[in-house]
Amino acid sequence: MKRIIVFLASVAAFLFFEGSSNACTGISLTALDGSNVVARTVEWANTPMSCGYVICPRGHVQQSYTPDGENGLKYKAKFGYVGIYTEYEPFVVEGVNEAGLSAGLFFFPEYGEYAPYVKTNADKTISDMQFVSWVLSQFSSIDQVKAAIKEVDLVTLSSKIGAVHWRIAQPDGRMVVLEVVAGVPHFYENDLGVLTNSPGFQWHMTNLDNYVNLVPGAVEDHQLVPGVELRAIGGGSGMLGLPGDFTPPSRFVRAAFFKATVPAWKTGFEMVIQAFHILNNFDIPIGLQHKKGEVPAGLPSATQFTAATDQNAMRFYYRTAWNSNIRCIDLMTIDFTRVRFQSHPLDDVQEQPIELVKVR
Repeated sequence: MKRIIVFLASVAAFLFFEGSSNACTGISLTALDGSNVVARTVEWANTPMSCGYVICPRGHVQQSYTPDGENGLKYKAKFGYVGIYTEYEPFVVEGVNEAGLSAGLFFFPEYGEYAPYVKTNADKTISDMQFVSWVLSQFSSIDQVKAAIKEVDLVTLSSKIGAVHWRIAQPDGRMVVLEVVAGVPHFYENDLGVLTNSPGFQWHMTNLDNYVNLVPGAVEDHQLVPGVELRAIGGGSGMLGLPGDFTPPSRFVRAAFFKATVPAWKTGFEMVIQAFHILNNFDIPIGLQHKKGEVPAGLPSATQFTAATDQNAMRFYYRTAWNSNIRCIDLMTIDFTRVRFQSHPLDDVQEQPIELVKVR
């Protein structure tokens, strides 16, 4: 518990001093063969995070932390899953289970608020940082999650840390956003398939109306006044006015238009590759969120990892700030009844491999 308290304290301190430094961006894509892909980035500009992946078998027992310690909800995994954790193995922020259900955590500061922790309800309490692990280990559908959340208390381990919200997606393409406001859980159907951070999901959807003029392609030349003709300079002029900063509202708008205009390729794998190309646009250079001279050492990008899941082929892909090569975990090759619980770092060596081109 001491390690967790230290981690949470560092998160709280950084959020207090740096504001919106957690800039997760999520999208979803659908292939012509019906395959559904969810993908997202995870940003943290303070220090290099200790991130790894976990493989959780069926039957694995976990217990949630509460503000009092490891005395929260205890549950046994009904489904095996693969996920990426940050700093501490139970804190899975993105993953998929063997039923194809995907879940991801996105920071939601200033707008989310959980109900207060009730000590007498400890045995049915789940911490927000462990919610993804709980969902992946227990459920195969969104409706099951919606029913079960009524039976648990969802709390934070530290009131100093901003809240989070979640994206939950089924392999049939249905996606919802879960936000807890004033202690009440709210599920929103996410037909757009995009999520960033604060403000709330409904606010972001309303904000899209401000960009009703944006269209793919180029706009036609036209005469402003006699003798003065306006011409497009370069391609993509239909997107003039697309916001380019890294705030959550701007990232939401960009992600929405990138997703809406991407061509649908035949297979899920092709859409996975397309998702990584789209999310390249959301890589945050490490110096952007720091004053000059205050950039942390050893962190090449604020985007510490990017992940994508083909929910139908059951393949989980990721790349990191240190190694942009895409790696894959194939859930179809894992026997979740026999595999042991295990965790491994995302990068064995934090170094970008370079392929030397042999000149013939």
